[in-house]
Amino acid sequence: MRRYIVRQLVQFVVVVVGISMLSFAILHVIGDPVLLLLPQNAGREEFERYRRLLGLDQPLPVQYWKFVSRAVTGDFGKSWYGDVPAFPLVLERMPPTIYLTFAGLGVALAIALPLGILSALRRHSFVDNLCTALAVAGQAMPIFWLGIMLIILFAVRLRILPASGYGTWQHFVMPAFTLGAFLAPITMRLVRSGLIEVLNQEYIKTARAKGLGERLVVVKHAFRNVCIPVITVLGLQFGQLLGGAIVTETVFAWPGVATLTVESIRNQDFPVVQCAVVLLALIIVAVNLCVDVIVGFVDPRIRVRA
Repeated sequence: MRRYIVRQLVQFVVVVVGISMLSFAILHVIGDPVLLLLPQNAGREEFERYRRLLGLDQPLPVQYWKFVSRAVTGDFGKSWYGDVPAFPLVLERMPPTIYLTFAGLGVALAIALPLGILSALRRHSFVDNLCTALAVAGQAMPIFWLGIMLIILFAVRLRILPASGYGTWQHFVMPAFTLGAFLAPITMRLVRSGLIEVLNQEYIKTARAKGLGERLVVVKHAFRNVCIPVITVLGLQFGQLLGGAIVTETVFAWPGVATLTVESIRNQDFPVVQCAVVLLALIIVAVNLCVDVIVGFVDPRIRVRA
């Protein structure tokens, strides 16, 4: 197990280095940042002074090393428009996004697990067809459209939930359901297909022949083997949840880091964009690392193959 964890940590470090390179390249892909900071009628000496101030007159390897050495300590520079450090600004907006992401994950599991199990146990029935139709509709439904429809129904027509904002549990209901509906279809279909395959295995037939109840057979024996691919897919889909949070936060005016990133992109505030991209990417990589370790504990065969 120790060798397996070390191997995953090495992969984690490699991915983090790649993330740092991509985030560093943002400034150089969009062009000269000095042209964005200074007016067009600024003199050449002013441009050169700002390039020296930002360190853009140095070779790229030197600039990258300084960027990495500062980023490790949480120094991503100051916001070009707010004149405040980018790292505390992004860190302050991170908790609402994380809370919303995990709330959406909880909603997705609450929808997908019961429907997936029920659909597998009632294969080719009306319930199975209805669950499949809901899964297809959920996958085809845009996040922003669902969020707008929920606002029109529950905030405008019924007036039982707030249309935007952050603070109470009522503010979580519509954004969390919108985000959970984005992940629930693929999880439900995975649970259904995995459970159908497992229920035809010989050890399941043996458990039933011993007189075990159907609930015990499904929960204790069958569902344990289905959990492994479900956990893996949830880890991979966590990044898509954060991506979906960008749209969800925009629709519901959620004060998270995704909204801050969109505003910073519009304002071309690249220190804030760099910081947000690095932190969100590190969270995704860390979650996938935890998923790999959990799967390795659950199924020793994965550790052996690795």
